[in-house]
Amino acid sequence: MNPFSSGTRLRDMIRAIRACKTAAEERAVVRKECAAIRAAIDGNDQDYRQRNMSKLMFIHMLGYPTHFGQMECLKLISSPGFPEKRIGYLGLMLLVDERQEVLMLVTNSLKQDLNHTNQYIVGLALCALGNICSAEMARDLAPEVERLLQFRDPNIRKKAALCSIRIIKKVPDLAENFVNPATALLREKHHGVLITGVQLCTELCKVNSEALEHTRKKCTEGLVRTLKDLANSPYSPEYDIAGITDPFLHIKLLRLLRALGEGDADASDSMNDILAQVATKTESNKVAGNAILYECVQTIMSIEDNGGLRVLAINILGRFLSNRDNNIRYVALNMLMKAVTADAQAVQRHRATILECVKDSDASIRKRALELVYVLVNETNVQPLTKELVDYLEVSDQDFREELTTKICSIVSKFSSDKLWYIDQMLKILSKAGNFLKDEVWHALIVVISNASKLHGYTVRALYKIFQTSTEQETFVRVAMWCIGEYGDLLIDNVEMLDIEDPITVTESDAVDVVELALKRHASDLTTKEMALVALLKLSSRFPSCSERIREVIIQYRGNLVLELQQRSIEFNSIIAKHQNISSTLVERMPVLDEATFIARRRAGSLQDAASIPTGPSVSLPNGIAKAVAPLVDLLDLSADDTPAPSSSGGGLFQDLLGGDSSLVSQQSGATHTSKNGTDVLLDLLSIGSPSSPIESPPAQNNSSTIDILSPSTSKREPLSSLDDLSSVSLSSRASTNAGAASMTDFLDGFASGSPASENNGLVYPSITAFESSSLRLTFNLSKQPGSPHTTNIQATFTNLSSNAFTDFVFQAAVPKFLQLLLDPASGNTLPSNGKGSITQNLSVTNSQHGKKSLVMRIRITYKINGKDTLEEGQISNFPRDL
Repeated sequence: MNPFSSGTRLRDMIRAIRACKTAAEERAVVRKECAAIRAAIDGNDQDYRQRNMSKLMFIHMLGYPTHFGQMECLKLISSPGFPEKRIGYLGLMLLVDERQEVLMLVTNSLKQDLNHTNQYIVGLALCALGNICSAEMARDLAPEVERLLQFRDPNIRKKAALCSIRIIKKVPDLAENFVNPATALLREKHHGVLITGVQLCTELCKVNSEALEHTRKKCTEGLVRTLKDLANSPYSPEYDIAGITDPFLHIKLLRLLRALGEGDADASDSMNDILAQVATKTESNKVAGNAILYECVQTIMSIEDNGGLRVLAINILGRFLSNRDNNIRYVALNMLMKAVTADAQAVQRHRATILECVKDSDASIRKRALELVYVLVNETNVQPLTKELVDYLEVSDQDFREELTTKICSIVSKFSSDKLWYIDQMLKILSKAGNFLKDEVWHALIVVISNASKLHGYTVRALYKIFQTSTEQETFVRVAMWCIGEYGDLLIDNVEMLDIEDPITVTESDAVDVVELALKRHASDLTTKEMALVALLKLSSRFPSCSERIREVIIQYRGNLVLELQQRSIEFNSIIAKHQNISSTLVERMPVLDEATFIARRRAGSLQDAASIPTGPSVSLPNGIAKAVAPLVDLLDLSADDTPAPSSSGGGLFQDLLGGDSSLVSQQSGATHTSKNGTDVLLDLLSIGSPSSPIESPPAQNNSSTIDILSPSTSKREPLSSLDDLSSVSLSSRASTNAGAASMTDFLDGFASGSPASENNGLVYPSITAFESSSLRLTFNLSKQPGSPHTTNIQATFTNLSSNAFTDFVFQAAVPKFLQLLLDPASGNTLPSNGKGSITQNLSVTNSQHGKKSLVMRIRITYKINGKDTLEEGQISNFPRDL
């Protein structure tokens, strides 16, 4: 006999498949079996139909296609015998789902079997319907299932209840038909029927408000009585699990009571006593008992307010936190997160236990506990909690330290009313885990230090002391360099001592030693070295006796391979050696930074217009932040007319433009340059960016400022990396002007910026039509400067094709992260009709992936036609590939 004929037994086929040593052998065996089964199906072989279906189900479970056997399921279901129907229904549930049309053919067979005189066949039909029922089948067969909820046999009633749950999920409109028979099941004594009845009522309450009200009024007292009888029932071997009678029914009853008590004070009041009894009498040394307690806590927290019960529930969760099982502790932390909003004071009692969970070896528990601690912090407990977390920070795991550090910084900044305490905590965090912090954190610290004028001496001394023992954290070194450069003279003679300080002896040479050590640290990155050089320049003015030594240190970098360090070294050496008469003015202390604006910007998550903050006379800088007029107004040479107008597209768009995944720039007519990549205000003030992404200097303008007085034309560089740079450059400009000093070229011995190269000497590309609609055409003229293959200059020309003039014309553009975009002001904001005039606007795009990725740009154009706002959007991807 063929070993793979339709007469092969199921066990023989399974043995042959398991004997296969490779996947190819298994596929060969399955193919032969499937071929034999197909032949039997084509020959209408009734003798082995049941066996073939069993084989197909096994093959289906192995993952092979078995759709060709679906009709055999229907034939077996139509058979009169129970064995054939059992295999047919089992095959139907495995091989067919509700999305397949063949299922429609079985509806009539199901209806006949649901009315069958054999209760076992009725059970098969109910089981199949509960697993594969579609919405159409639910509507057709719902009356039969509803009738079977009152069948004499409890097993049929149980299966009918489970099938009813599937029906009301598929067709919620049918829920009202099942309300009365479902509530009748709640009076059952048979636990199997009762638990399915409770589950059915729970689902009805979820999908139908009328069913919820009916069950609440008619059944609440009965359910409470049932739960009380269950909780007080004697030992029953049939239902006992770990000494608890039927914990599954316990849990189902608690869930239904939760649905009934939520939002109803009377129903909640009627179940208070039994919930307290379950919470106090259930043993918590077994998994089954803990499961019941957890559901009881959830029910207590969901029903209407009862202070005593909630305290009891939270105390149960507190006991869970001491459990050795990690799963129990995790769900307790989850519940406590929800309980904080209901009764924060009760949760606070378990603060010590929650803090211990932060130190747990399980990463999931640590993370959840840290989130809970963060929620628990308030003005009264912030200091002890912060101390605990900071102490743990030093010994925490490396993979957890970043999240822990972020949370601590957020807590400190949120609840710090005392600047001294804030500075102390931030210095501890920076010295222990500063490398895990984002730049905006230490930027914020510098803003606070700048505004705390009475703490300048204390801060610089604290940084000096910590620096003697810890220089591993890069951000800490940066803050130390900034503060020593600004307030290094306060280190000497213990100026502005506080009562809590111990005097220290620091000489001018010691202060210079610290900066020199930071400069020569092997781990120091480019930003830190830049800040250290600026600090040395400032100390050369504050400590004249050390100026020659400082000059010797600075001059060591004039041949450095990093152009930025080389340039600073040459410039600073020139200042120290030849311009002592103005150096004190050049490097005087930074003006106080605008703390209110910076805090508002951080909280909003995007650059905000600070014009509404009453900080005195102000001027809007290109990054969108209002600052004091003097001395920055001289530096930037801005007038009132240069203030950027707000985007017509609203604040939400501007946030996208400056802080989203893509570097998006928005510009209005008559406005100055917008910040290129959404860097925050302090980053602009620090003039520090990623060394790998140098920022192009904006194109020269008629009202060019003195911002580039320290920048040679051959270098594409960031400005001086210190907060002092803005004020020092501005003041040096004013000082040299007032003193009648030599020209800027003489000032820097020939290192001043040269004239920009003429555009005609660069590469010019054919013009492209970037965008065109029925009313507007946008043309791009493309060119490159010699020696700058990464940067493309674009002149955008807008032409009005309609018969109506456009007013309030605004052009906005967005580019991906690998591109940097600068927009010059547009030539106007009114576009004449019928192409009689045009608006031009210059763009500059720098491609950091030049040669690998092409330019792409999304544009947004808004204008008004007869006072009506119009919006046009599009994507430009037809740039030449070599850009």
